Amino acid sequence: MSRKKITAAIAAAALLALTGCGANASANNAASGDDFPKKGKSIDLIVAFSSGGAVDTAARLVQPILEKELGTNVEVINKPGAGGQIGYTALTSAKPDGYTIGATGSPSVVVSPLDPARGAKYTRASFQPLGRQVIDPAVIAVSPDSPYKTLKELLDAAKAQPKSITASTTGLQTGEHFALAQIQETTGAQFAPVHFSEGASQATTAFLGKHVNVLVANVSDVTDLTKQNKARVLGIMTSERAASLPDVPTFKESGYDVEAGTVRGYSAPAGLPDAVAKKLEAALQKAIEDPAVKEKMSALGLQTSYLSGGDYEKFWAGQEADFKKVLPLVQKKD
Repeated sequence: MSRKKITAAIAAAALLALTGCGANASANNAASGDDFPKKGKSIDLIVAFSSGGAVDTAARLVQPILEKELGTNVEVINKPGAGGQIGYTALTSAKPDGYTIGATGSPSVVVSPLDPARGAKYTRASFQPLGRQVIDPAVIAVSPDSPYKTLKELLDAAKAQPKSITASTTGLQTGEHFALAQIQETTGAQFAPVHFSEGASQATTAFLGKHVNVLVANVSDVTDLTKQNKARVLGIMTSERAASLPDVPTFKESGYDVEAGTVRGYSAPAGLPDAVAKKLEAALQKAIEDPAVKEKMSALGLQTSYLSGGDYEKFWAGQEADFKKVLPLVQKKD
């Protein structure tokens, strides 16, 4: 071999060694999560419903603490529509690098991929749960001038004239839709669901404008409305009264065995590097369990109920099994 070729071979070997060192260093950084998040690169937090609702409010409460813990900007991005499906599609279609996370709420996120008619492009396995934040019980409310003063009066009317009383939901197969199905199954009262797929704000606006007779919502959605005398809550679908609505009886107290509500947390697209997932989980736990955040959530009627990413995943799997059993109730034509 000529001296020129030998020199070239040595140079190439040295370059390969240097490149290998660089690749190893980069891989090590990725494995340790040291380079996440990169300086100046923001994280998108997708909310699958419009601004102003409980999901959006909770996300904006944790946002500043996430920014502090992660050392970068966190931007809340609203992608409403199709009962959360548009936002969930955007979340699961994103690169699993930690720079896109999203608020996930059941039953919508759990049920939408279970029904083939929905055409969801994601499955349960498309999400990587990072932490549960709240459990928000369902309620049923009417206008202050409504002729129905008690839950029994309303349900009796809905039984006497099936589907003559309209009731809001935040979209097909969302928590409110399931709650109405559970009420029908348990009591025989049949309401006519009206689906507002952009979320609670749209449903509430329709209710306040008297476009629907009944508001089916969560405790957090009606706490302020009750204080402002814009809604009269007739019943809470949980085993205990809500601290923010102490005078409102539960369905069980009124003689109806109905429990329903929404569970909300945060997830990423499946496939996050372990180190990145750990950083995000730790930041979310700090934000969710921050005393000031918990206090603000409580004032909104939102009960903080934190679960780690792993425990949230197990909870989610259990919900999936439960919802499969009652899915036919919300697949029927209304």
